[in-house]
Amino acid sequence: MAKNGPKGDGRIGRIKERSQVLNPRNKKYTERDTKTGRFIKIKSDRTPFKDVRVEK
Repeated sequence: MAKNGPKGDGRIGRIKERSQVLNPRNKKYTERDTKTGRFIKIKSDRTPFKDVRVEK
């Protein structure tokens, strides 16, 4: 029978290596790497990424 893993295996706090920006054209959030400045991925729905800092 399957069991849940040990408690506390999730992430704690925000992801520091990434940030997100709202694209004004398609109204979707785009995730960006803070070290290189490159865009990593685009969210398919219009909700922001979880635990990622939002740029203004």
